[in-house]
Amino acid sequence: MSLPEHLLDLATTIGDFAKSWYVVCATFVIATVWTAVFVWQPSLPPGPYNFIYNYKFPAECQPNWSQRSSPADAPSKPSVYNPSQPDLIHCYCPATGQFLARVPASTREDIDIAVEKCQKAQDVWKNTSFQERKIVLRVFLQFLKKNQDEIVRIACRDSGKTMVDAALGEVMVTLEKLAWTLKYGERALRPSSRPGPANLLIRYKTAEVAYEPLGVVLALVSWNYPLHNILNPIISSIFSGNGIIVKCSESVVWSSRYFVEMVQTCLSICGHSQDLVQLVCPWPSDIDYLTSHPDISHATFIGSKPVAHKVLAAAASSLTPVTVELGGKDAAIVLDEHLASWSRCDALASVLMRGSFQSAGQNCIGIERIICEPKAYDALVKVLTKRVPQLCLGSSLDDDANVDMGAMINDSRFDVLEGLIADAVKNGAKLSCGGKRYEHPEHPLGSYFQPTLLMDVTPEMEIARSETFAPVMVLMKAKNTDDAIRIANSTKFGLGGAVFGKRGSAATEKVVREMKTGNIAVNDFATFYVCQLPFGGVNDSGYGKFGGEEGLRTLCLAKSICRDRFPGISTSIPSVVDYPMKSVKKAWKFVRAMNAAAYAGSAKEFALNLLQLLANVK
Repeated sequence: MSLPEHLLDLATTIGDFAKSWYVVCATFVIATVWTAVFVWQPSLPPGPYNFIYNYKFPAECQPNWSQRSSPADAPSKPSVYNPSQPDLIHCYCPATGQFLARVPASTREDIDIAVEKCQKAQDVWKNTSFQERKIVLRVFLQFLKKNQDEIVRIACRDSGKTMVDAALGEVMVTLEKLAWTLKYGERALRPSSRPGPANLLIRYKTAEVAYEPLGVVLALVSWNYPLHNILNPIISSIFSGNGIIVKCSESVVWSSRYFVEMVQTCLSICGHSQDLVQLVCPWPSDIDYLTSHPDISHATFIGSKPVAHKVLAAAASSLTPVTVELGGKDAAIVLDEHLASWSRCDALASVLMRGSFQSAGQNCIGIERIICEPKAYDALVKVLTKRVPQLCLGSSLDDDANVDMGAMINDSRFDVLEGLIADAVKNGAKLSCGGKRYEHPEHPLGSYFQPTLLMDVTPEMEIARSETFAPVMVLMKAKNTDDAIRIANSTKFGLGGAVFGKRGSAATEKVVREMKTGNIAVNDFATFYVCQLPFGGVNDSGYGKFGGEEGLRTLCLAKSICRDRFPGISTSIPSVVDYPMKSVKKAWKFVRAMNAAAYAGSAKEFALNLLQLLANVK
């Protein structure tokens, strides 16, 4: 006797629920054991580490902070630039429009002073041991864990994001970066032995690569993750023995000052010079002076392609190498095989929504396109059309605020976004919800854009090709797996991507192989970044890698070292080829036989050429 279809669906859902709880419990046990055995950080040695508990945070990071009076000459609309005060950066909270501070823009003289201070501090720091560097990172890790509330509020106040988004995208990934570097950083930077020569006659040589600090490095970072984008390059730079100049965005200079000050305080209480880490924030007109500075040994740039062209041109004048991480148009491919039940569809929708709307979509590896095979498309449309309109906008720093999504950094691109969405609708796309800016009833000066769900988008539409960097979820239908890959690869970007399918299936692995992107997550989104893999893209998404072992080594001089393997055995020049040569004819026969013997394909060939070699040695 067969059960009715609705009972079968119910039984499947209950079974999936039971399995999911089993997986959750098993994962918790495994993670706990793994953390205790492999990840747990040792306690700090004795020292004056009261900074962990006694750091004085600004009043603005308190939940009940009320706006100080705006300056009388402040513009009616929040803006970082005020023509009447061109030397000052004006700082506002994007979620509320509250005035935060005026910060002097860095001048060329300020840049020179910062570089000089950093150089002097790095000249001492480069001689520290890995153990000394680990103490600094361990102190800061403890500080970050103990003071999450205040640190997150600083990031939220300056960026407009929610506290949950900041805890995930700012604090968690930074804690992981610190913990990973403490656990594996030294191993990545130890001298690495290499196989040595294939030449049989010089196998007495050893080969190794040593990784030495470059000196003063530069990081030009974007505004979307003000805490993590500042700390990520700082952690790698100081652990690899470098000093660092961080150029933050003027949009988040208020919070950046505090985050850098925290690191400087940590260095100081650990007995090192706080000058090792410097913050500058010049106006765009002085960026060329910074990136072409002759005392900068390496630069990392995170930003847009148009700005990258200017940065690279300036850096080229001083031959400064640059790692470039630009925009993305990340695709998440959903295969029909992934959705075996409605419960799985709902769980998938949760991942896709987090990937699309976290930090109001201002995430370089956020999901910008969801490309589905036909059955998966229909299933997701039913779920997403119900869930996306329920998202609540606002400032999570308000008392008792129940907020899903925060503000965007400003409203400068709202006209462009509305135009892209209107153009897509005009060309056949279906707008399920959103699509316009949002005037918050409690925060009319906040920069809010409605969570948007746009369906039936095709590759020819401009919104399918241009990076939105906004809370816009785009759904695209593919005929099959090959068509999904074709659509995913139809843009010039190639930063990240995702595929949702059966684990290890032929279709899933085909997508992994053929998606043209620098990073890809299987049945998840953006976890390649959390896992500390080398991070970087291809094509219009930039080049070079930061993160992981490769990222640490990028900030070092890879010095190749060759030594004698055994005492008393070293290279000597045979008399037949010693200058001045007595017989060029004999010399030629000698080197020809030497090459043939050194790369012989058999013992017989080696022996024959060795005899000829010896015959011509004098």
